Amino acid sequence: MKTYFARLLSLLLIFTIAVVPTWATCGGGGGGGTGGISGGGSTPTQTYPVPWKIISAADAASKDGLTIYWLPASQQELEKSSLRFSRTLSSYASQCVSMGIVDSHTPLGQKYLAQSNLPLVVLATADGSPVSKLESTNGRLKVEDVEKLVNGEIKKRESALKEKMDSAKSKAKAGDAQGAIAEYRSVYDQKCMFPGKAKDAAKELKKLGVNDVAEVHDGPSFDPALSARVENTMKAGLRAENAVHYSEAERLYSEAHRMDPGDPVPLRYLGELYRHHIGDWVHARLEFRAILNMQADPLSRAVALHGLGKMTIHEGQFKKGLAMMEQSVQEFPLALTYRNLAVYWNSEGDNARADQYAQEAIKLEPKDPYNVVFCAVFRAAAGHKDEALKIARDNDSLLSASYNLAAIYAEAGQKDRALELLKRHFFTYERNQAVRSKEMMEARVDSVFASIKDDPAFISLTSGADGMLDPNRNMGARQAGSL
Repeated sequence: MKTYFARLLSLLLIFTIAVVPTWATCGGGGGGGTGGISGGGSTPTQTYPVPWKIISAADAASKDGLTIYWLPASQQELEKSSLRFSRTLSSYASQCVSMGIVDSHTPLGQKYLAQSNLPLVVLATADGSPVSKLESTNGRLKVEDVEKLVNGEIKKRESALKEKMDSAKSKAKAGDAQGAIAEYRSVYDQKCMFPGKAKDAAKELKKLGVNDVAEVHDGPSFDPALSARVENTMKAGLRAENAVHYSEAERLYSEAHRMDPGDPVPLRYLGELYRHHIGDWVHARLEFRAILNMQADPLSRAVALHGLGKMTIHEGQFKKGLAMMEQSVQEFPLALTYRNLAVYWNSEGDNARADQYAQEAIKLEPKDPYNVVFCAVFRAAAGHKDEALKIARDNDSLLSASYNLAAIYAEAGQKDRALELLKRHFFTYERNQAVRSKEMMEARVDSVFASIKDDPAFISLTSGADGMLDPNRNMGARQAGSL
């Protein structure tokens, strides 16, 4: 069991990450696309992973809302459970419902397990008090049952708020303005979990002369019919993105957003599509900022912060971009962000910190070949060239890793093979000139290509570089990973 829970964190990314399609754009150190949660091997099919996080003793309790605690019984359950994907649970994560995985051997796990059997789901208040439990049927938990558990508690609380709204209206009609204001404020204060009711309360407060209430953003829709249409449209968009039909993917993700403007997930996929595949950073920024300006789940916020950080770094504001990436990890850990933090610190010449972040990435996705190739670049730079070359040869056909494969061969002194793979990256893997020009610039300032940067063939190969980065600054692994 100890080994099982030591691997929980790496397994979590199986839930939240569907690995990157073969024809993804802007790979290099970081990867991206498909909603920002891709690794780099096979093709993703799900668009609503649940943002589960490991709960440790050091984690601070949430200030409000609810938490779903999942106590799994085995590694196989973690890998196969239907609890991995759910639009309903993903949407609740935007409304002050946290998702946590707990080791049943910890004090918290023992507290919730009590006389129950694994696997187990516990719904608890912000102070950790259990609200209800869901035990398994024949050793299995079903996501539909977890959704019903949360829906039931949410409806009960919403009914209580409706009573408060009715009471406030009655007081206002009776001339008790202060009493009405107090009731409406108590509803407004629940805007994280109940944005619809809070918006109604805000309107009534303004009618009573209270103007110190902020705008309340709509949350995602939980209407079953609309939810099904949104999810089906998102899946169609993902299929189009995987098939390199980026215009169609853009159309479908935009359609899903119009169906439910309060859902951050379509915006996340749009932002990554613009940033990573199309190279339209103006629209990418609009989508990412929209996510940060709304009430969004931690996964969507993490992807938005990472995307903004990477674009900011490419445009020369290094510390500002770094801060965004660090904030991204605090919101939700992604191998994508860890890889690019490694990229950043390698560019600063801090090999120890770069290796630390590379190891964090590999912990999250230990079997992802893209991740393995990425870390092999650092092994080659550290002098372990034979080891890195073996990894490169074993993954030679991984198109999405062409940039990092080229980096390994360049570090090993095999110029011709490095140039060949860079050409494959720019002109086979990349599909849009807007992205290609940025990545050529990345290569020109990347220290892993120091041995060939003055070679006429390399200069010619990268002649379309956008010129936005300072070639005199050591940009280390500020490779395609910063895109």
